[in-house]
Amino acid sequence: MSMPFSEAVWLCLAVTAGVGSIAVCKYKSPGQLGSQAICLAALWGGICLLRLSLFWILLLFSLSCFLLYMRSPSQELLPVDQKAVLVTGGDSGFGHGLAKHLDKLGFTVFAGVLDEKGSGAEELRRSCSKRLSVLQMDVTNPQQIKDAHSKVVEKVQDKGLWAVINNAGIIGFPMDGELIPMADYKSCMAVNFFGAVEVTKTFLPLLRKSKGRLVNISSMGGVFPMQQLAAYSSSKAALTMFSSVMRQELSKWGVKVSVIQPGGFRTNIAGTSESWNQKEKVILDHLPPELQEDYGRDYILRQKDFLRRMGIYTSSDITPVIRDVEHAVSAQSPSAFYAPGKLTSLFLNIAFFFPTSFLDYFEKKQNIKRKGMPRALSTPK
Repeated sequence: MSMPFSEAVWLCLAVTAGVGSIAVCKYKSPGQLGSQAICLAALWGGICLLRLSLFWILLLFSLSCFLLYMRSPSQELLPVDQKAVLVTGGDSGFGHGLAKHLDKLGFTVFAGVLDEKGSGAEELRRSCSKRLSVLQMDVTNPQQIKDAHSKVVEKVQDKGLWAVINNAGIIGFPMDGELIPMADYKSCMAVNFFGAVEVTKTFLPLLRKSKGRLVNISSMGGVFPMQQLAAYSSSKAALTMFSSVMRQELSKWGVKVSVIQPGGFRTNIAGTSESWNQKEKVILDHLPPELQEDYGRDYILRQKDFLRRMGIYTSSDITPVIRDVEHAVSAQSPSAFYAPGKLTSLFLNIAFFFPTSFLDYFEKKQNIKRKGMPRALSTPK
């Protein structure tokens, strides 16, 4: 007996509402109570669309509340007890802010920095407690990682290491993927992915012993495709998948793995106008003549406008990221994914559930407004 058409439509709408609500629940931050309300409203709407009897409505509504409860991140935090944590990329940005914040909470912090004599490292020594140790730690240098490991083991001894926060990262020069030099692709992978993997592998025995936490700072760009960031986004996508696999593999050891996927924050990762001018000159000097002819110098020079847009559309307040990392490190039951930043959860779910054609059309229109078209496509034939 076939289902009436109208009932089939209602059922499809209900299932869509339910799946959408679960998707919204996946990417959220502990402090975003509004997202939980949206989830509940979506599930309730889906139930109502089925036009069931009162008994079934109440039963399904109860199940939806239970589902939300199970998927919501626990707010119960474990005691700090001077637990030891390692943060990479502590010179500036997220890593610098995290080192300070975790030190203030009472953690024993090991802040890995690219330059132990730089201003960021000196600021940490000056403003933090004696519990914090600054470690010279270029994540692309295996020997420095080993040396840092030895110093951590020497200091924590039997206390163990509770958490590793892989934060060190670079963004490279934002350009169309064909224009990005291979050196930029390799450097992004070296820092953002291989560096995080090597740090993880080196310190995992300590995390397994403490049944602690592995927290990897990825990016919204690792899921949501953003033009001009092919090198950066590819490396973050690799880090996200690595984290997901490690989450499954390390669960038997009692180690919990979380991925932070920020969107819309302004840190020193973008570099300065001076550094971008230098990079732009190097790229132009080594770009094959054919590419220079097809894209045109004006189009290539407009790529740098990305830096200006980052200054306008991003926030310098990194509190949401720090709050989520604190939850991932301290919560009894941390989430697998966190998405700090305005509209970050929305963009991530659009990438997963909207038709690809919609996403591509939207991005195409936006980028034509920003950058125009390459010379070969804008010149009348």
